[in-house]
Amino acid sequence: MILSMTGYGKAECTYSQKRISVEIKTLNSKHLDANVRLPNSYKGKDIGIRQRLSQALKRGKIDCSFYLETLESQKDITLNTDVIKSYYVSLKTIADELGNKDELMSVVMRLPHVINSEAEDIDEDEWRQIESVLEQAITAVNEFRKAEGQTLKLDFEQRIAIIRKHLVDVEIIEKERIQAIQSNITEQLNNLKLNVDENRFEQEMIYYLEKLDITEEITRLNIHLDYFLEVMSSTLSQGKKLGFIAQEIGREINTIGSKANNAAMQKLVVQMKDELEKIKEQLLNVL
Repeated sequence: MILSMTGYGKAECTYSQKRISVEIKTLNSKHLDANVRLPNSYKGKDIGIRQRLSQALKRGKIDCSFYLETLESQKDITLNTDVIKSYYVSLKTIADELGNKDELMSVVMRLPHVINSEAEDIDEDEWRQIESVLEQAITAVNEFRKAEGQTLKLDFEQRIAIIRKHLVDVEIIEKERIQAIQSNITEQLNNLKLNVDENRFEQEMIYYLEKLDITEEITRLNIHLDYFLEVMSSTLSQGKKLGFIAQEIGREINTIGSKANNAAMQKLVVQMKDELEKIKEQLLNVL
């Protein structure tokens, strides 16, 4: 199974004249990076919320925001008169010096802590409602991740199939390539009209052709491609493991390229590298 680290989920409920909503956005990251925004009355639940996000979402950059809206027509508020007076005196002194007293009170009333809203302590019933909303948002995120992951899985399967097709073409060229190299060396040696020890020549030829042989690389590359598909279809999303397998695939492709000594084969190697790079880019977003 493939899960994307990109996700979005939102849920809300109404409780005791309050509308409570939770919004979660996730992006790719090597580690868990959770940013939680809470109303003041929920601040004490921060650690528990982070633990739940870590447990449910595993990895990624997570932005989790809680919104609290009071549905009552009026809110009980009080003014911090001492704070207002202090602001006013300080600003009036500056205004006198600058000769500008217009709208002084409107400026004061926009400053921090001049108004107190009565914050109610959160009770257990309300917290249970909040936990339920949080779970709904997490479920929505995971469903989003699954859908994105399915798209990634199809893309990976297509690119692996393309790499395998190019590899089949490499195998076809390989048979012709080795014969061509052998014939070319024999022809050039015959043109020199030298007396050659046939046994020694045959040993050197075998040694040289073994250096250029890519049979083992082709076999290992096929194994790595099969393993990539196997891990991708497992019950868990294993983005890091797939990344390691992709590195091994890259090593075998590079080795084939370094041994190729053939323009057509080099072209196929470049095409395989191109598909692999696209896979690696997408793997950065896999959980």
